Amino acid sequence: MNVLGELRARQRVFHRPELGCTRADFERMTDPGFWEIGASGRRYDRAFVLDELERRYANGPYPDRWEVRDFASTELAPNTHVATYTLVQDGSAGAAGAGAAGAGASGRVTRRSTIWRLDGEGWKAVYHQGTPVSE
Repeated sequence: MNVLGELRARQRVFHRPELGCTRADFERMTDPGFWEIGASGRRYDRAFVLDELERRYANGPYPDRWEVRDFASTELAPNTHVATYTLVQDGSAGAAGAGAAGAGASGRVTRRSTIWRLDGEGWKAVYHQGTPVSE
């Protein structure tokens, strides 16, 4: 699989039950230095995101509908890529912000970016941001 395909398969990193829903799964998917900027503009560190995801998935995957549009990937450095896309959400998850913080608002459109780094264990998210579209 090419890089674009590999990253597309991982996007919506915290909303893919087939990639895992446990804290250990999310730890494997994220770099130890992971952080994100939520739709609110607040900065969330990895510990906050992992705690939120553990709470959110305590009862298993939750219902939500997502559509990814305009997916692209750009190499930033060897084994480091930024994936960008537009996410159309139509669900009722009721989370706190963008990745861990903001997903699940009904009828919401956001522009998203995730920086991914490939290491000996596979692709890991290093940074994520979701910005609401006001169009």
